[in-house]
Amino acid sequence: MELRQLEHFVAVAEERHFTRAAERLAVSQSGLSASVRALEHELRTPLFSRTTRTVRLTEAGAALLVEAERTLAGARAARDAVDAVRGLLRGTLTLGVEQCVAGVSTARLLAAFHREHPHMEIRLRQEGTSSLLEGVAGGRLDLAFAATVSPPEWRGELVPLAREPMVLLCAPGHRLAQDDVRVAWGDLRGESFIDFHPDWGPRRAADEAFAAAGVRRTVALEVNDVHSLLELVHEGLGIAVVPHHFSRKPEARGLVAVELDGAHRPAYESVVVLPPAQAMTPGAKALMTLVREAPLR
Repeated sequence: MELRQLEHFVAVAEERHFTRAAERLAVSQSGLSASVRALEHELRTPLFSRTTRTVRLTEAGAALLVEAERTLAGARAARDAVDAVRGLLRGTLTLGVEQCVAGVSTARLLAAFHREHPHMEIRLRQEGTSSLLEGVAGGRLDLAFAATVSPPEWRGELVPLAREPMVLLCAPGHRLAQDDVRVAWGDLRGESFIDFHPDWGPRRAADEAFAAAGVRRTVALEVNDVHSLLELVHEGLGIAVVPHHFSRKPEARGLVAVELDGAHRPAYESVVVLPPAQAMTPGAKALMTLVREAPLR
């Protein structure tokens, strides 16, 4: 079994299409197909279920994917470690990040990293916190900026970035839109809420807070980006419990941010999710050096 075969297999698994995988790897489709078939022959089992329209992992393929990603990540780390000893920082830094994560400017951070290490290729994946944890654990991501991670979810290192309260955001004409007045949890019963998909950090924090307060809520509109959420709140289609810094965005101008009262005030926390120390790539270590510099936080 060769690393090249594993790279071909992972590309097909991620693209779910042989032609797209071949284009991504800059190889011929016939060569890619032959490589995957040779791997299946060696393992004596089909790795993909193929039809004229779809390519899906078999049970054996799904099991191999986890180990293949881990093996390829280890190989990259080994090459990067040798280059680091030689005084070179090459290879690929793959970073995962939640949308609008607090405590760090991703754009400025990556720009500074590129200036210091121009030979490193940077890849950025924006996903929800649960997917980010899986990515770091499986070696698909070198590290990630995530939100509201509880210790039982992650046994590696978590580096705190920021902690801030969450606030109720509503349109000016809403009955709860009162400045300098805190809203009790009981006042939220029966309201229609706008929120993110359950995988996103702000949604996870809000769900935990409502559960702790014993208040059931209805999330009528689920979105996958901050701007859509703010626009829907502007139109009076619901209210939202969001990290406080969302209320300071230009798109939130005109909305009313109200503090939540009681013992269950939700907090939004952002952290850096790191693999075990022995699995840290040189690129991840270099990025963490920049993360700890105040101007980029």
